[in-house]
Amino acid sequence: MKSVHSDAHRVVTKALKHAREQAGLTQQDLARRLNRPQSFVAKYEGGERRLDLVEFVTIAQAIGVNPIRLFSKIIKKF
Repeated sequence: MKSVHSDAHRVVTKALKHAREQAGLTQQDLARRLNRPQSFVAKYEGGERRLDLVEFVTIAQAIGVNPIRLFSKIIKKF
């Protein structure tokens, strides 16, 4: 599973994007909260970049969702 474009990776990026949209945040809003460029958000949401666990937790917290609950929802879709 080295591909950035694996089905599992798409599930993760889709869940993060959905959580961001549900929070009423744009990519730019989230990028500001993360102190990162907007392209960082665009690249992981578009599947061009993989996230590590620390980044996942940081992003979830910046969105305002519990990372454990979000991850639990994600793994149910695998």
